[in-house]
Amino acid sequence: MNQAPQHVHPVVAEVTDRIAERSRDSRAEYLARISAATSAASGTPARAAMGCGNLAHGFAACAGDDRLAMRGVRKPGIAIVSAYNDLLSAHQPLHEFPEWIKDAAREAGGVAQFAGGVPAMCDGITQGRTGMELSLFSRDVIAMATGVALSHDMFDGTLLLGVCDKIVPGLLIGALSFGHLPAMLVPAGPMTSGLPNKEKVRIRQLYAEGKATREDLLEAESASYHSPGTCTFYGTANSNQLVVEVMGLHLPGASFVHPGTPLRKALTEEAGRRIVEISHGDEYTPLGEVIDERSVVNGLIALLATGGSTNHTLHLVAIAAAAGIQLTWDDFADLSAIVPLLASVYPNGSADINHFHAAGGVQFLVGTLLDAGLLHRDVKTVAGPGLDRYRQEPILDGDELRWREATDHSLDESVLRPVDRPMADNGGLRMVEGNLGRAVIKVSAVAPENRVVEAPVRVFSTQAEFDTAFKAGELERDVVVVFRNQGPHANGMPELHGLTPALGVLMDRGYRVALLTDGRMSGASGKIPAAIHLTPEAAAGGPLARIADGDVVRLDTEAGTLDVQLDPAEFDAREPVDAAPDEAQWTGTGRELFAALRRSVGPADAGASVFGPVTPGHVGMTAPKTGASVGGTS
Repeated sequence: MNQAPQHVHPVVAEVTDRIAERSRDSRAEYLARISAATSAASGTPARAAMGCGNLAHGFAACAGDDRLAMRGVRKPGIAIVSAYNDLLSAHQPLHEFPEWIKDAAREAGGVAQFAGGVPAMCDGITQGRTGMELSLFSRDVIAMATGVALSHDMFDGTLLLGVCDKIVPGLLIGALSFGHLPAMLVPAGPMTSGLPNKEKVRIRQLYAEGKATREDLLEAESASYHSPGTCTFYGTANSNQLVVEVMGLHLPGASFVHPGTPLRKALTEEAGRRIVEISHGDEYTPLGEVIDERSVVNGLIALLATGGSTNHTLHLVAIAAAAGIQLTWDDFADLSAIVPLLASVYPNGSADINHFHAAGGVQFLVGTLLDAGLLHRDVKTVAGPGLDRYRQEPILDGDELRWREATDHSLDESVLRPVDRPMADNGGLRMVEGNLGRAVIKVSAVAPENRVVEAPVRVFSTQAEFDTAFKAGELERDVVVVFRNQGPHANGMPELHGLTPALGVLMDRGYRVALLTDGRMSGASGKIPAAIHLTPEAAAGGPLARIADGDVVRLDTEAGTLDVQLDPAEFDAREPVDAAPDEAQWTGTGRELFAALRRSVGPADAGASVFGPVTPGHVGMTAPKTGASVGGTS
């Protein structure tokens, strides 16, 4: 195994150091808290400190050897927390995992219990519907549900079963409140490849133009999303898997092995054995120490190097905060400027995640980034010390699971490349800033000639309004489409993925098009320049509430600027439009149950989280620095 002396790129070192300095007090407080909670040093399971009545309740439903083990308080107890349901294709395979894990943990000298389930909703099902307004808040509900599962204080380690969008961040945020416990994420793997992505996009755009029927569209979509497993495009679900593996929270090579295969079962069983091993003794590896400033930077760099989901400008910030680490969008921007783009996976290309995995996948990615000094090698992982372990890929040798050195060269450079031959010189994620606030934009799939757009705006508050205007031909011109009141405080920050086909049609017709919103796109904007997560959001009194139809906005991803071309005094004198959320309309589909979260949620650049302090009036954000640029150049 290659274990050359560590050398770290100076910008990676500088950003990591400033995160550590910024986080000194909050991180120290967090580490002191989890140190006070640990029982591993005593050499006995956590439940040994429980009263007899408490303990008896904890093993009342157990039988046989597990009951004896629980009663005897000698063997480590492992909590299984799962997001299983059979509505989500990515989570349906998790149904079988608990029994496999229980058998493996028993074999390793522990006892595993299903401690709790957490909700898991599918953004693909709720896209463009009111249920999507619960999606981002579901992350924090999942975190709280994870906390409830672990609150019984019976456990010495945790296995977190989940894959998609808000679920993995929610599981981690919840588990970090119990950061004295070792924890591992157990993935289910992607479905096999279906309809090629270019064909899927073509049918979607034809349908948006009225040139394909609903049956044509449904046939294409069902050929794309066709079996158990994670959707194969490189959205948030697969970004989750890649990021947490590079953070050392999966077994090496576990992310993209298909469900229903012997190797997937073997990896799941090994997770059950490994969590027992790291729950006590010399290998004790608490989650709160695996997730530190270096591993957070590693995860961020992996995201940038592969053109991953923009949702992680929210999720990584929130995960880091749960570990006492203060990550900012400036850290994203500065690393994006020096991290090369090494992967081309839809929506940043035509390949899917299976093609990425076949070309060398996470193991090749880790190797080339380590060799270039773009990752921290000296980190803790669930597989042991050091990130070099993640150069190795799992295989079955007969019935035995083992790891071998993975390829040291890409098997398909149209999909995955080494650092010295990148797809682009930087990670493709920009921060733009100006008199409209601050936003995130993903340019890895945006052609260079489309990265600067200056055009009159058309303002919308609902996707239905946009669809009507598009079908009426009202957008047949250069246009910056503005969607406001889509932020976390307004309506829970739903994704606006449904806008992409129509915006793509306008671009294909030769118009200069951009999207500006305080909502989310999940990085699925593809070729459309989309400045998203704009903060301050309109509903919190941000400048977007003063934009009017016909105003000219300039989005310049090269300079990192975002401005309305108006006299500042005139713009500042305008009254906000529809800035206050309409409580009466925020009902139905369970939305009224989340009103308290919507009122207390923080801003996008702080992770859009309901946890942690929020200033009065929600705003919790500073005024934008007019004209300031924080992004890199192409």
